[in-house]
Amino acid sequence: MATKVPLRALSELPCDQECDTFALLSRKEESTTRDGKPYWMVTFRDATMEFTFPIWCDSPLAAVCRDEWAVGVFYKLRAVRRDTRFGPQLEIRRIREVVEQDRQDGFDPLMCLPQSRYPPEELYRELLELTRKELANESLRTFVTTILEEFRESLLTLPAARTHHHAYVGGWLEHTLSVARTCVFLADKYRQLYPDLRPPLDRDLVIAGGILHDIGKLRELRFSTITTEYSEEGALLGHLLLGRDIVREFASRVPLCPETQLRLEHLIIAHQRLPEWGSPKPPMTPEALIVHYADDLDAKFHIYYQILFTDSGDESLTSDRNILRQRLFRHLPPSSQSSSPPSR
Repeated sequence: MATKVPLRALSELPCDQECDTFALLSRKEESTTRDGKPYWMVTFRDATMEFTFPIWCDSPLAAVCRDEWAVGVFYKLRAVRRDTRFGPQLEIRRIREVVEQDRQDGFDPLMCLPQSRYPPEELYRELLELTRKELANESLRTFVTTILEEFRESLLTLPAARTHHHAYVGGWLEHTLSVARTCVFLADKYRQLYPDLRPPLDRDLVIAGGILHDIGKLRELRFSTITTEYSEEGALLGHLLLGRDIVREFASRVPLCPETQLRLEHLIIAHQRLPEWGSPKPPMTPEALIVHYADDLDAKFHIYYQILFTDSGDESLTSDRNILRQRLFRHLPPSSQSSSPPSR
């Protein structure tokens, strides 16, 4: 009786053991060797790991790779992981396109895409609960809830950005929920510190702005299994103006007080503060100021997290080869640390 081949996630394949796995073909590039023979450099990936390796022209897989393998298609592979001096590679024994029946074995397209550490369904539920709990203004609460409910399916997979921060499935929800929570905290803090502010700080407007500040990403970004790219309107207009457009469209169905709508539109177009970052206007209200800094802090903190998490060195400072083009401090080198207090 034949031994059943285990089914494992691509990123969990053990070395030198034949396993079945599901993977996305994310890259296929034809090239030539120094003797002029063709070969194909391919990359298979899941949500957390990728394998890049060549398919040589004399391989049994060469013809099918050349003629049939397509970037952006999911495959079921029977393969062996080999760790080489060029990095982890796959020795493919069998390969076919994923079929509907594979879902019974646990296949899900999202398993091959980078995604939030938190389940998107849970993030969405928490964002909706925050909206319903924290927004006392009934018309504004209905307005924000209507937008979230109408775009639910898209928001579950939408990244927060193309590359810079939270650039993965569920990234928009993770970032937006974090910003909204910060807005709740800051609105309460500054309402208490400045009770004589005129006009009074509008707590509901701050929270609504935190939730909707990036709603234009729905039209700015075009998300696929391979990459996240800018749509034509995203490239030409940007998510700030597209977000303002969404607010205006929904205000025709769920009317807001004219001043509330004006202030909400300003929160959206001003939340990046500087023209070089895309804002046509700087924050001109206290509410817009809070939303800007809540958003900026969350985005930059995530960038710090990514740099510290992915930089593989153990030196006291990270490399400066990152999106910030700067080094981050980790810790003092072990040789400079002493268990005894310094002498007086």
